[in-house]
Amino acid sequence: MKIKKEVDAFGMEIMAHYNGDEVTEIIERSDGYIDGYENGIAKYFGEYKNWSYATKQAMKNIKGKTLDLGCGAGRIGLYLQNKKIDYLGIDNSPLAVKVCKLRGLKRVKILPIENLNNLKEKNFKSVTMLGNNFGLLGTPKRGKKILEELHKITTCDANIIAQSCDISKTKNIFHIAYQKDCLQKGKLRGELKLRCRFGNIKGPWFDYLMVTQKEMEMILNGTGWKIQKIINEKTGPLYCAVISKV
Repeated sequence: MKIKKEVDAFGMEIMAHYNGDEVTEIIERSDGYIDGYENGIAKYFGEYKNWSYATKQAMKNIKGKTLDLGCGAGRIGLYLQNKKIDYLGIDNSPLAVKVCKLRGLKRVKILPIENLNNLKEKNFKSVTMLGNNFGLLGTPKRGKKILEELHKITTCDANIIAQSCDISKTKNIFHIAYQKDCLQKGKLRGELKLRCRFGNIKGPWFDYLMVTQKEMEMILNGTGWKIQKIINEKTGPLYCAVISKV
């Protein structure tokens, strides 16, 4: 779903940070839980030297022409562009895409991940879903369709470099309660419904997915992809997966 500019709360956060304002990333969950990340937006602008251990290790697996899903402010793209790697970034946020262009990213376009079938370009050797962007698959069912589409537009030796969060490790009682409710409804514990907020602007609700490594394997099953290796962060629940074609 392409976001209308007037409700592009995420893009407004990105633009505000680009303009030098102090921005707290605000995420609201469907149960009313609201979290604020004081330096959350800054990470979308982070230079390579400040990237996490797992992200740096995962990036070593880039094979060539790369499609970046959910490019945000363009940190992955600018890094790869500097390395002379053919890169295309997509995002459903018009303002985020505008900031990418303002920062010098040459190949970036507004395109929701669920509309990959409208992407005419093919033969990508790598697909990046970093910044916890495996979550953009939304739900297991939608995720399988997107993964199948990625299989069509990538080379036979392509890989996906994805990051996710194993929220089964949380000790937050509000997260645990939400997970139990998801399980009772027959969902994965990490099937979330979220929206971004900026000032009095509320972005549209969207499905977001956080998975354990076993759940990631389950979603990949039957799509033509498999986990090649897992790179865990040195601390915390985040991890990166290097995913190859079956």
